[in-house]
Amino acid sequence: MSVKDITIVIASFKSEKKIRNCLNSIDKKYTVINVENSANQDYKRKIEEEFKNVYCILTGENFGYGKANNIGLNKVKTKYALILNPDTELFPDTLDRFIKLANEKNDFSIIGPGIVETKKNLISDEKVRAVNAVKGYAMFLNLSEFKDIGFFDENFFFFLEEIDLCKRLTKKNKKIYLSPNIKVYHEGGKSHDDSFNYQMELSRNWHWMWSTFYYNKKYRGFINSFFVVLPKLFSAIIKVIIYFLILNKVKRKIYFQRLSGLINAILGKNSWYRPKV
Repeated sequence: MSVKDITIVIASFKSEKKIRNCLNSIDKKYTVINVENSANQDYKRKIEEEFKNVYCILTGENFGYGKANNIGLNKVKTKYALILNPDTELFPDTLDRFIKLANEKNDFSIIGPGIVETKKNLISDEKVRAVNAVKGYAMFLNLSEFKDIGFFDENFFFFLEEIDLCKRLTKKNKKIYLSPNIKVYHEGGKSHDDSFNYQMELSRNWHWMWSTFYYNKKYRGFINSFFVVLPKLFSAIIKVIIYFLILNKVKRKIYFQRLSGLINAILGKNSWYRPKV
């Protein structure tokens, strides 16, 4: 396996500051496709001028995590693709370790790295193991394994799309591996600039509830899913009322978003909400 076998795909939104750390951590000999969820021509120009190995695609609007990654993955011509979040960073040996394991486990569909919340590359003694799902912040894909199932379900805007993808793979008896010895630093929930934190928090709460119901409905049916989310529905209603009465506008908005996302999912509405940034 060589450099020509791997393309890196990064979906971004309002990530101009964060993504530079990620791109700087990637050896420039690897091709990167950055799918930016906007029509920001200035962003595209700056990124492509600064990083000659990066090809930036502008979606024109905010499509979310799954659809943006699908756009990038459908442009990949190599055998493998590494999906990264903008708030991740690779260590010098990360890609070499992915390559080594891909050679050893050539039946894999996805390889996931160990979770690292520090920039120290600490080696783990844990063994590679087969799992049912891996986290979406860093996923090493064997693209030939996806021809019959496709990539992400684009009905998800954000949350659970990687769990859904893994479930579809395992139902086809395809192999997913977790390797704690492969390290990718992940800041977590920091892909966007800090000035958008509150609006992104509102969006996360809406989509977490929407995706929770949609995911359960997809695999368990409407009735079972309704009973799964019923406690969350009651909790959101009660907290909206409480925070309204005590005049806590910030918390009231957050729980209203949770309630709205859940109701929209129950009514069969699309995941339409977008952060107001």
